[in-house]
Amino acid sequence: MSVTYTPVIGLEVHVQLKTKTKIFCGCSADYYGGTGSDSGFAAEPNSHICPVCMGLPGTMPVFNKHVAEQAVKGGLALNCKIHESAYFSRKAYYYADMTKNFQISQDDLPIAYQGYLEIIGDDGGVKRVRINRLHIEEDVGKLSHGASDGRLEGSSYSNVDYNRAGMPLAEIVSEPDISSAREAFEYAVMLRRILRYCGVSDADMEKGMMRFDANVSVKCSDGRRSKRVEVKNMNSFRALERAIDYEIKRHTEILEKGEEGIKETRHWNDAANSTSASRVKEALYKFIVEPDLPPLRVPREWIEKEKKELPEMPKQKWDRFRDSFGLSADDADVLTESLDVADYFESCVKSGANPARANNWVRTEVLRAANEGASLSNFPVKPESLAELLTRVEEGKFSTTLAKQIFELMRGGKSLAEAVKETGASEGGVSADKLSETVVKILEANRDVIDEINSGKDKNGKKVKFLQGLIMRELKGQAKPDEAEKVLKERLGI
Repeated sequence: MSVTYTPVIGLEVHVQLKTKTKIFCGCSADYYGGTGSDSGFAAEPNSHICPVCMGLPGTMPVFNKHVAEQAVKGGLALNCKIHESAYFSRKAYYYADMTKNFQISQDDLPIAYQGYLEIIGDDGGVKRVRINRLHIEEDVGKLSHGASDGRLEGSSYSNVDYNRAGMPLAEIVSEPDISSAREAFEYAVMLRRILRYCGVSDADMEKGMMRFDANVSVKCSDGRRSKRVEVKNMNSFRALERAIDYEIKRHTEILEKGEEGIKETRHWNDAANSTSASRVKEALYKFIVEPDLPPLRVPREWIEKEKKELPEMPKQKWDRFRDSFGLSADDADVLTESLDVADYFESCVKSGANPARANNWVRTEVLRAANEGASLSNFPVKPESLAELLTRVEEGKFSTTLAKQIFELMRGGKSLAEAVKETGASEGGVSADKLSETVVKILEANRDVIDEINSGKDKNGKKVKFLQGLIMRELKGQAKPDEAEKVLKERLGI
């Protein structure tokens, strides 16, 4: 009987909570152009620091209440139970990017626990991944390394920026219920989507707001199991998937040799597409109760209030979009990726647009504008205006070509009425006489094309389509394409 191998994977995800100030001091959280900013410019190194977040002797931390509000909201969105009383601990370990040599975190009494998140499993069915805990902690600084100016052979340098130190984090720890790199990818994508929906975090991975550690081992059908490793240094979905795939293969090869490997921490090297050993996994961290912070009390009424204010979650919205609007799974995936996009689409439909047409326009024209840097929160084309434009297309008053011209003018800040006027569009389209005149005009200007068509060389109809395009352009897209094609073919006698 052949031996089978099954990956056993758990994820630890660090997510930067969306607040105006840091977790234990009044320093601005706007160290990277703002937690919700589009600027993308990092602040000057070590410009957002104070004695508290630097851990200088004699300083006292003061807890930011909004951090607890965000953590409770995130925990509830992930179906967690909430501890009404939690406390902070000092997690003691040495790292060069920690001035205090301890991190204020939560140990055996986290703010949220025993939750779950549902994904599509490898078998195509719904799979529930249990969440062990969501706890609050402070972030550390950021190291950067490089070579020196070369005056000393083999020399190098390391710089540390403490702007990130003291930023509020939620660490979300799953149970080892994930069985493949694909499932890990699905879990991470859905987790980010949920946290963004409820406004807990922007989870912008380019700014380091969401980072992954993966615990990976492989069990064998004969009862053997490889030693678990923790893979660090992953800050994208693709890196997470590739790193886990690499480790699954490596662990399987270890088991095939009759070995079990080493329990260790490994780092992912994206350029080399491989992991490398960092250190042998040390004993459990040492925790002591944080003496400078009182217990964290979370009143029951506060929990109930946060629960009532939660928005509709992505999975529920995905199901409803499919059921109510007849969207495909792929369409629903795109439209529910972001709450802004989902709300824009639904507002457009509620304002009278055909769901299928609204889906097509949001997925193409609106998202193209968003990808070019436009924010839907202040997008010039409001969903109600787009619905009005699409209704006119649906009624045959505007062609799709003309509607796209109008849409571009509306993107520039013009109202629908102003854009229609600027294009010279007529809601009644063009008259039969005007269409016929235009067809004759185009044919007279392109007699060489007519000769090719009449000679039988246009077997695939490209020349006819070329003439039809000229007619539509001449009429500024106001004619219906099928009517233009019909009149053109009648004139050509085909």
